[in-house]
Amino acid sequence: MDSITGFKKRSSKPFPANVPGSKSFTNRALILAAHQIGKTKVHNALICDDTKYLSKALSAFNGLNVTQDGNSFMVERSGETIGAPEEPIYLGAAGTPVRFMLSFCASAKGQTLVTGNERLSERPMKDILDAFDTAGIEYECKGEAGYLPVLVTGGPAKTADWKINGEVSSQFTSSLIIHASQQHDKPKVSVEVLNYLVSRPYVNMTLEMMDKIGLKVTEPEANHFEITPGRSSASDIHVEIDASGMSYILTAAVLTQTTVEINGISKKSAQGDVGLVSIYEEMGCKVEEKDNGIVFTGAPISGITVDMEKMPDVAPSLAVAAVAASDPVKITNIANLRVKECDRISACCDELKRLGVEVEEGDDWMKIYPAKTLKPVQVKTYDDHRIAMAFSLLGLISEGISVEEPECVTKSFPDFWKEMQRFVDFHQSA
Repeated sequence: MDSITGFKKRSSKPFPANVPGSKSFTNRALILAAHQIGKTKVHNALICDDTKYLSKALSAFNGLNVTQDGNSFMVERSGETIGAPEEPIYLGAAGTPVRFMLSFCASAKGQTLVTGNERLSERPMKDILDAFDTAGIEYECKGEAGYLPVLVTGGPAKTADWKINGEVSSQFTSSLIIHASQQHDKPKVSVEVLNYLVSRPYVNMTLEMMDKIGLKVTEPEANHFEITPGRSSASDIHVEIDASGMSYILTAAVLTQTTVEINGISKKSAQGDVGLVSIYEEMGCKVEEKDNGIVFTGAPISGITVDMEKMPDVAPSLAVAAVAASDPVKITNIANLRVKECDRISACCDELKRLGVEVEEGDDWMKIYPAKTLKPVQVKTYDDHRIAMAFSLLGLISEGISVEEPECVTKSFPDFWKEMQRFVDFHQSA
């Protein structure tokens, strides 16, 4: 399936959406579980390309084993010490896992070589490697400095005062904070974020999950974290549904002006991407909060200028919805979209232009103008799951729109095409 077709009529009833577990929370849960001795079950995990790569990588360490059971992972660690894998760890295009894995490798006895595909090897790792220098963690770049492949030598960090540049990716900060919690030879470890910390909600997600399993982190000053090392004894870690994946259900409701019901999340979620709910609400949609979820009703939307620095992954979803707005939509402060699976600013703007939409593009912003009609084209996805899912939604309102490389959605939402077909069938059977 490479397109969403057949949407001809609307049901007045809410569509009961099935949204998988959060990719961001699942990756964090796997790393945290791998630091715990004994068995830890990760519930409602997202089973996708990224989490499969990470679980396989963790299983390669001597003394660790990760198995999948339905939508859960069981992580088993045999003792205090784990050994480095005998073979290099390959993480494909998995950006979040590699950032957590680089720090995790420093906790294993021996040397671990971390690699990825061509695109992952183009994504900068300099910030976390510079942080390793402040911590006294040994590593060696086997290719260009600051990029994969990287050989990490395990062992206790030589210092307890670590510094990290926060301007490129918050995942580096989260990775360091988790690793700091495993410095058992130190009473405390300090992680100081230099410059601006982008995507702060993702760090909040890390802190929330650590707090739930009993790992202590304080923030005496803004973006200066004090970590008390320790091991959690939690046998279960529960994963919230994915706010990024939810964005496609919300956008489908916006484009079709229908109602969806999404359980397992609230507007108060630590996931920054849940902020799209409030943006759509400000643009004219209706939101009703329940005890265990959200009822969201799409409506004619107005234009808006919005800073999406704290929710960059859902910017493509808003860019697609913008074609149906009454006035232009300007999305700002999204520079880090240029170093994702593809340059998502250029990808969005280029593909909208091919569809006949007027757009403007800057270094860290894009402006989308309303479009009365769309051209029938096959959208280039650049092998980026978020471009594929967001742009496919335009098939709900315009015929002849399909996407290249539809299988790339398995990176974060393996059942996306089934869910969207279920959405169409639900309305057509009304």
